[in-house]
Formats: sequence, C-alpha cells, structure tokens
Amino acid sequence: MLSGRIRSPRQSIFRTSLMKRAAAKHLIERYYHQLTEGCGNEACTNEACGSSPGFRRMDNNAAAIKALELYKNNAKLCDPHPSKKGASSAFPENSAKGAHNFSACSNGKMNHKDLPSTREDFRDLNYLTEEKVYEILALCGETEDYSPLIRVIGRVFSSAESLVQSFRKAKQHTKEELKSLQAKDEDKDEDEKETASGSASAMEVDPDAAASSGEGASHDSNNVQKLGPVEVSVDIEAVRRVYDRLLSNEKIEAAFLNALVYLSPNVECDLTYHNVYAADPNYLNVFIIVMENNNLHSPEYLEIALPQFCKAMSKLPLPALAKLARLWSQYGADQIRRLVETFQQLITYTVISNEFNSDNLVNEDDGVVAATKCLKIVYYANVLGGDLDTDHNEEEDDEPIPESSELTLQELLGEERRNKKGPRVDPLETELGIRTSDCRKPLIPFEEFINEPLNDVLEMDKDYTFFKVETESKFSFMTCPFILNAVTKNLGLYYDNRIRMYSERRITALYSLVQGQQLNPYLRLKVRRDHIIDDALVRLEMIAMENPADLKKQLYVEFEGEQGVDEGGVSKEFFQLVVEEIFNPDIGMFTYDESTKLFWFNPSSFENEGQFTLIGIVLGLAIYNNCILDVHFPMVVYRKLMGKKGTFRDLADSHPVLYQSLKELLEYEGNVEEDMMITFQISQTDLFGNPVMYDLREGGEKIPVTNDNRKEFVALYAEYMLNKSVEKQFKAFKRGFHMVTNESPLKYLFRPEEIELLICGSRNLDFQALEETTEYDGGYNRDCRIIKDFWETVHSFGQEQKRLFLQFTTGTDRAPVGGLGKLKMIIAKNGPDSDRLPTSHTCFNVLLLPEYSTKEKLRERLLKAITYAKGFGML
Repeated sequence: MLSGRIRSPRQSIFRTSLMKRAAAKHLIERYYHQLTEGCGNEACTNEACGSSPGFRRMDNNAAAIKALELYKNNAKLCDPHPSKKGASSAFPENSAKGAHNFSACSNGKMNHKDLPSTREDFRDLNYLTEEKVYEILALCGETEDYSPLIRVIGRVFSSAESLVQSFRKAKQHTKEELKSLQAKDEDKDEDEKETASGSASAMEVDPDAAASSGEGASHDSNNVQKLGPVEVSVDIEAVRRVYDRLLSNEKIEAAFLNALVYLSPNVECDLTYHNVYAADPNYLNVFIIVMENNNLHSPEYLEIALPQFCKAMSKLPLPALAKLARLWSQYGADQIRRLVETFQQLITYTVISNEFNSDNLVNEDDGVVAATKCLKIVYYANVLGGDLDTDHNEEEDDEPIPESSELTLQELLGEERRNKKGPRVDPLETELGIRTSDCRKPLIPFEEFINEPLNDVLEMDKDYTFFKVETESKFSFMTCPFILNAVTKNLGLYYDNRIRMYSERRITALYSLVQGQQLNPYLRLKVRRDHIIDDALVRLEMIAMENPADLKKQLYVEFEGEQGVDEGGVSKEFFQLVVEEIFNPDIGMFTYDESTKLFWFNPSSFENEGQFTLIGIVLGLAIYNNCILDVHFPMVVYRKLMGKKGTFRDLADSHPVLYQSLKELLEYEGNVEEDMMITFQISQTDLFGNPVMYDLREGGEKIPVTNDNRKEFVALYAEYMLNKSVEKQFKAFKRGFHMVTNESPLKYLFRPEEIELLICGSRNLDFQALEETTEYDGGYNRDCRIIKDFWETVHSFGQEQKRLFLQFTTGTDRAPVGGLGKLKMIIAKNGPDSDRLPTSHTCFNVLLLPEYSTKEKLRERLLKAITYAKGFGML
C-alpha cells in the first residue's frame, strides 16, 4: 500500500488487481493533472498540457475522459517544470503518495508557505471519517483553497479499499475486548494510558477507522461474522451529513464524479473475477456510500459515471443484493423514491438518447439492463419496507393436476408439457423469503417503478423469446415485471398463450399421425343458446377429467343453428352468456351484494365442487384466449388465486357492513363483555333463510368476547367468512383456474389488481382515445362527413348506450387492458345510403357502416342495431 500500512489477509485480495493496474493508473493520473494543472512551464508547446498558451480549459469530467484518450494514444507527456516540482500533485513521481490523486483540482490560490505542510498532513490519509472531513474542510476554508480536500476525496472515493474502510460506525466494545485493550495499554507511557482508559469506557471507533496510521486493521476480520442480516459497518447518517456539507461546492462535487468514473470499472472487475464480497461482506459499504449521493440522477452522472456504477452493482452476488434490499427497506419512502428516481432517470435518459428498434434492441444496452437490475433491489426494498402479510398463505392443492395421456409421445418428441420445476420465481425473491403478493401497501406505489419510455421501445416478441430461453447472454425485461406496464405484460402473456396453443396444435398433429386418430387441433365447444351451461360445462368437465392438456388448445365455439365462424368474436359472446348464467343469483352458486355490486361464493350452495371447478376453467380460458369477462369479484378473490388467504382487511371490500361492525368492536373504548355480550359463536343464514350457528372456537357459545380477546375474535370471524366457510367451493374454483394457467407466467408477471384488470378489462371508457386510434377502410377516412357525424353521435350517447355500442362492435362492453386507445377498431364502408342496419365483425373489431344520407338516420339506424343485436350469421 502507498500509505505503508500492514495488510490484513482481507486486504490482500485488492493487492493483485491494484498492482496490475498501477502502471496504467499512474500514467492516466499524470495526463489528467497535466490537463487540469499543467506542467508549470508557461512556454510549453504540448497542445495537451494546461500550461500551453493555446490550451482550452475543460471541466473535470471532460479532462478525465481526455486523459484516458491520451493514454490510449500514447500521447506526449510533459516533464514537471522546476517551478512546479514539490508543489503540485499533478506529477505523482514527485509525491510519495501520489498514485491515488486522480481527482478534480481547484483554481483557488494557496499561500506557498502553508501549502507543503497542509498537503503533507493529508497525504497518508487512505480513508475518511466524518470528523476528518470536517477538519480538512475547516483548514481549506481558512486558506480558501479546497484542493487538498478535493485530492483526498478523489483518492478515497476512487478506491474500493479506501471506501470500505471509510465512515465506519462507532462500536461498543465487549468486556473481553476492553480487557484486551487495557492489557495493551499497560505497555504505553502514562499519557497514552490515561487517554486509552478514558476512551475504553465509552464508544470507540471501529479498529479499521481508528487512526490514519492503519493500526488495528487486522482486527476487522473478527467483525465480519458479527454483522446481522441488515447490519452494516458504515455509518449511513454520517455519510449523509458529509454529502450535505460537501455537495454544495461545485468543485468538490466534480471530484465525486471523477472518482466514480475511475472507481466503477475496478469494482466491477473485483466482483466479477475476485469474489471480494465473499472474502469481506464490508465490501457492500462501497455501494451504500456511493448511493447516498443525492446528485447521482443529475445529467453529468448519466453519461458515463452512473451507467458504469450500475454495471458494477449488478455484479453483486445474490446474498449481497438481498442484504442491500433489506438495508434499503429500512429507509423511509422519500429515500426509496430518491433511489427509484436515480435509476429511472438513467433508463429514461438512455432510451430517449438512442434509437432503439428491432435491429437495435434496448435489451442489448448494458446501461439500461444494469439500471433495471439495480432497480429490482429497490423494488424488493420497497416491498420489504411496506405493510407485509407473510403469514396468511393458502395451502397448496395436494391433489396434482392430472397429466396428459399424450405424455409418452411428447417425451419421444422432445417436448415438455409440464413445468416440473413449478412456476418461475425470482431468485432474489427466494433469497429474501417474500413475494410481491405478501405486500399490502408498499412504501411507494408500485406504479412509480414503471418506465413508460422503456415500454414504448421494447420489442416484446424478442423479449419474450429471451424470457423463455433463459440464457445469460440475453436479458429479458419480463424477468423484472415491475418496470413493465399492464399493456406490455399482457402482450407477453398473449405471446406465451399463443405459442402454447401452436405447440398443442403441432403435438396433436404428430399424435394423430402416430395413432391414426382424427386430427383435433382445437378445443371445440358446440353449444345451444338455450342450454349453454349444460352443454358447455358438461363438455369441459369431460375434457378436464380425460385430458386436461386439451384446455391449452385454442378455443373454438360454435352455436348450434348459427353460421358464425369463430375467429374470436363467437368466443367472446360465449363467455358473456356463460358468465350471465353462472352468476345468476337464482342458481345459488354466488351471493350478490347490492351495496358493493360484487359477487361472493355461496357457502350454502347445493352445487357440487365440479361446478365450481368448471367456473374456474372458464375464467382461465378467458385469460388464455384473450377475452374480457363481465365478472364482479372483490379483490380478495384474486389475492386468494395468487396464494394469499383473506384477512380482516379484505372484509372492507367483500363484506363492508360486517367490516365496519368489527372495526367498531376493535375501537370500542368501553367494556366489550358487559356492553355487547358477544360470544365466540356466530350465526349465518342458509339458502332458506334459516340461522346456522358456528363456533369460532371450541365451546364458543360459552366464551365471551372481551377487551383482551376481541382481536382474536375479529381474526377468527374474518378467517371463517373469507376462507373456512367457502373452502370447498374456492379450492375447486382455484383448481379449475390453474388447470388452464398452471404453466403460464401469470403469477410471475401480474399482481392481484392487474389480474382483475386482465380478466375484467378497464371500466373507464375513453371514447376520445378510441376515435384517435380507429382506422378506416372501403373509401372512408376521418375527414368524411359521415365519419364526423358518426363520432358526434357516439360521443352524445349515454354510458349504457356506449357499452351497447362496444358490445355490438367488439363483443364485450369493457375496454381492454390499457384502455380503449389499445383497441384497434376499423370502420369500413358498406355501400351507399340504404335502410340496412350497421353490422359488425366482432372477431376483428370491424364496423360495417352504410353511407347514410343524414346524421338523424345514422343515429336511428345505429341505435336500433346496437339495442337489438344478438346472434351470428353469414354476410
């Protein structure tokens, strides 16, 4: 080491890499200081020297980049002028400790009488403490020359080893350590003994940060094992205070920037090839300290410094990433938001500064990929720091989904039907032992992690391919779904579903060749309108029992007696009619709450479990075939589908009246037992209106609810209402849903609220957005009279009429994920003026509109068409 300190075993890992880079580093530093300070010869003829009369001054960041270029080109290097020798750090050979002085310089002047002594004081300083920074700052303030501080910052913040040792926490010694220290103190003189005994009884500095001489470095290895899962050795508050004091000075800020440019490649190399974190977990201090810089998201960092640092951070091993996430989860919402903005700023800046397309994929930009990986750490910190519920998890279904009868053939063909490893799980999620669905409320909204410019340039077909192949060389943003919006994720799910359908079609064709059976590449359902439930559910039940793999085939629905060919539109109407029948309160499978307009499983239903399984299959098929359903479930249903149990908080959505009553019970300030006289026995009503008693605890009728046990009563009540009372019905429903979606990345990509959006579509109908995205055919364009009349008419409709119009044109009255702007509707000319009604191809969202002579006739014909339309025919 340049400071002459004795190396501990922990430090030896840095020695090899530093020695290899020493020669190059030495030259680059000389070029840098030649550019910023010059050689001292006012008549210098070197164009790349700051002392040259024609030299154009440049900022520190530009000088750092130029120094690298000069080194690569083996440019001329000036010898120090006699007037410069001994007074400048620009030439490290004149300074015994100059090899780390790669920093910004100050234009301030210093008294030559004071200069040598000041620099001599800090030349051996290889790490910083808060007190030492303030000491140097005070001395620089007296002389109005901040170059010594700038050089120290440049030296320390450009060295991983120095940063690891800097800003260490004060540590309380154990009794054994105090005895050891006192024994050593006996060998010192009396003055030293008094000083040591005074400090031993109080807080003492960590041995690695005890003195600039480096004494005690070898003791640090004992501290490594004592760090807890969240504990770190760096004093974060001290780092923040130092940044607050220093970043207000532009010249000092430039030193941080330049140091980071030099630090990052070395750190990346250390992590990639030397496994430094395993040798010393304190290496994480480098990232903790740098990320406390509040200016990282500013423009000067975005070009070089921050992308390089993100690349280095992305090389951290999994345990280090997990520890960083746990640490940051203890920060407040403002700090988490700052970290998010830092990485988001880099991603956005890079995306808008480049032209990404199918030939130049954003997936191949190292800066964007590294920043996204870093953002993942903050995302899980945001989850960990939020309102977590890790205890209430649904039990996994013990009964496995039956395998396909075609399995043997698929193995022969090299196909894998079942994902034997189960659904994809993020490694960091596993390391932390949490899931996104465990988080009730994050520190900051999940929406703040979505980067819209990235979503706009992402080629989802290519990204999906990288996601499925899972190679190290190709990065997929689907592995970081938090950064994608619902529209992009839905597109990824669409590709997954379609490829699976094509795979089933290919397998079926090969199977039919081998077995000589009839080719049946689709999931065909032939139903009667007036017996749709009987026909559809019986057929689906047979498929689920005999060969559930057929559920992965593309759905093809045919209404008996109708000529419609299913290109998507017939399926849409099929799902709509099935949902209307299933959720009819007269059937009794679901109860309906008038106040919330939501359905819930009927615990007293006479229907067998098979019926609920089939409903789950229908829901899964809707997602699989990209159809939107008019389903009204509370959010707890989607949370339960994701593996979470319902709790008291979920009652606010599903059973609001009961929730309010239980909440008042919890908040009641009087004597609950005497005033309310409630027991652990509750009463429910069956289908016939008769009361049914249920004990929340054994012998519940005799156990009064008191102020002490009311929380238990509320928890058990919610557990019964949301889980136990409907356990059989929901388990069958969930099983049917997973028969279709078990191999899908659905749970990996989507949160519960996004799954609701996926199934139900958006309730917000923005017809202005629909008008902007609509295309025209057959002679129409947006400037035609009839098209202008058409949109004026549609915009004048009420909400119910607008829903009818959507139902008529697209087959559903809901907007797709992303809103009506994502719906590609086409209006085509269907002949001249006539009395014919408008018609539509719901499969393709095409409206066939005759060229009516007046706006009034257009309105009358259109209203009649959308009000009385039902059924399919051939045009």
